[in-house]
Amino acid sequence: MLKSALTVLAVAGAGLLGDGAPTDPVATVNGKVIERQAFDHWMTIAATSTGNAGATVPDRADDYRRCIATKRKALSPAQRRRISDPTLRARCRRDYAQLRNQVMQLLISFEWIDGEATLRGLIVTDAEVTRSFEKQKRQSFPKDSDFQTFLKTSGQTVADIKGRVRLDLLSNKIREQVTATRVPVTDQVVEQYYDQHRSRFVEPEERSLRIVVTKRRAAAERARAELERGVSWESVARRYSTDFASKDNGGKLAPLAEGAADPVFDQAIFRARRGRLVGPVRLGSEYYVFTVTKVKRERQRPLAEVKKTIRQLIQSEAEQAALDAFVQDFSTRWRALTECAAGYRTSDCRNGPAPAPVVWDDTRR
Repeated sequence: MLKSALTVLAVAGAGLLGDGAPTDPVATVNGKVIERQAFDHWMTIAATSTGNAGATVPDRADDYRRCIATKRKALSPAQRRRISDPTLRARCRRDYAQLRNQVMQLLISFEWIDGEATLRGLIVTDAEVTRSFEKQKRQSFPKDSDFQTFLKTSGQTVADIKGRVRLDLLSNKIREQVTATRVPVTDQVVEQYYDQHRSRFVEPEERSLRIVVTKRRAAAERARAELERGVSWESVARRYSTDFASKDNGGKLAPLAEGAADPVFDQAIFRARRGRLVGPVRLGSEYYVFTVTKVKRERQRPLAEVKKTIRQLIQSEAEQAALDAFVQDFSTRWRALTECAAGYRTSDCRNGPAPAPVVWDDTRR
């Protein structure tokens, strides 16, 4: 988990840098400043994690000249002659916008999570962070040398990573608190749910088959003729079938539920009479000869059999509804407290573009 999480952009947050003088803020969240230094730090990491050539951050200050040079160096000789600087500049401008939006989203969302946890009285101790960090480190990097290599190549520090771990833990605690309320699920509620969703508790009809699959119609017709003469399925399937899943098993297939197979084959199977040879049926470039050996009829599962499942479903739906309501409120409240500098405005900023509908998404961390 740690290795995969840290090799993409979903890492760390504001205030996780080492020493250095403050620079112009790129945003403020409820009065807390996100410094330009933090933004620059994670832009470099973002460029590295997304495979940006040479880990070069597209820089507007020099009109993307370094970015253009890096991109041109990566081109083949023919491409260098064909692709102009304005085209490469447009690509650099696009790359910068994508990286900027990702980094701003992360830096802002971490401030939101930290602020929300404070409001809710939730804390994560240093001991919790260390335990989680060490556990994930052992899972992702069995050798310490691999971890040290990762730090060097990613541009991150242990403090950066522990900051990310802390915010993961805080986010989990917020989720747990939001979804902690248990709604009473009485027998009457369960029965009502069952009556309103009976189709969800239907087991579809299943049919067991023996089949022979061939590439040529003539081979399928010979296989059928031998079966009609009483030659065993074991012998015929082994001789003619190209289906490796069944040819050495007398042509037997695992039971198929209605609607699970290709529509043409599904229709042939569920129209067939049990015990009668069918085919050849053409399906794409193959021909099927089959017989239905067993039919398990569609069954409505009784209430007593699914009561436990229904209770879990109701509780899960209630938790999801609580989480959805929280997310909308959370995003609205914290966006109203977020002000971004010109050139750094995203949909998470109150002075930025209108936001799209949101869900609680752990990948933002």
